[in-house]
Amino acid sequence: MKNFAVLTEAIYYIEEHLCDPLTREEAATYCHVSLSTLEKLFRYALHLSIKEYISKRRMTKAAGELVQGGASVTDLAMKYQYNSVEVFSRAFKRVWNVRPSEFSGQWNFTGIFPKINYEYREGEDLEMARKKVDMSEAYDYLKERRGTCVLCFDIRNLLGINAQSVKAGDMVILETASRLDRAAGEDMLVMRIGGDEFALITGMEDEAEAQELAERILEQNGTPVVYEGKEYPLFLWCGFTRIPNSLRYSDFFLDLHEAIGQSKGDKG
Repeated sequence: MKNFAVLTEAIYYIEEHLCDPLTREEAATYCHVSLSTLEKLFRYALHLSIKEYISKRRMTKAAGELVQGGASVTDLAMKYQYNSVEVFSRAFKRVWNVRPSEFSGQWNFTGIFPKINYEYREGEDLEMARKKVDMSEAYDYLKERRGTCVLCFDIRNLLGINAQSVKAGDMVILETASRLDRAAGEDMLVMRIGGDEFALITGMEDEAEAQELAERILEQNGTPVVYEGKEYPLFLWCGFTRIPNSLRYSDFFLDLHEAIGQSKGDKG
């Protein structure tokens, strides 16, 4: 259980200090482990360095504030501890592939790197703990749409793409989010629910109508993402479920992933 506890403590500490001058050393000290130990845990469990995790979480939070409006790029740079707008803008573009000044005109989706929660069971360690995204911020939205259709998407062969280029894999994830974001109506919500998995909360009661939306998105299958002159064809699986009337995060999370698994089985 030790590795699991250390990682969850570190994530908690980072989340509480995203707007503070946070250092990796402070996170390690809080968890009572060495920096090298904590770095190894992050790379093993999240495939990211601590610094990368902090940056991705800050840029995800900043994107949300840009879409909501009311905060300038300068304000956000200061809030998230960047010493200049230029440095902040470069960090933002590494995550979103656009500058913050361009973001709100192109995106509604902002959850490219959601907060991670781990579910622990007695006797398990980090290898067995289940990683889940935090859905708490969307609770009211989901509760109001109980019983409506959800489309669940999975990127095919992301591991193979990452093996060639992690940055290309990041661009494939971003393009997946963009395809769903462009297809979503104003009252719909796109959520990233795993490393290569997304959910589109349609709010539709009619399954046939939701399936038509899915087909429009899947029509783009095979259109490649181009990174450094190389093409990476992007294909998505798509499954279907509904928001349960008795909304519990753990059950709903499993429903989403089961829908994805069934879609893969249907296609062979």
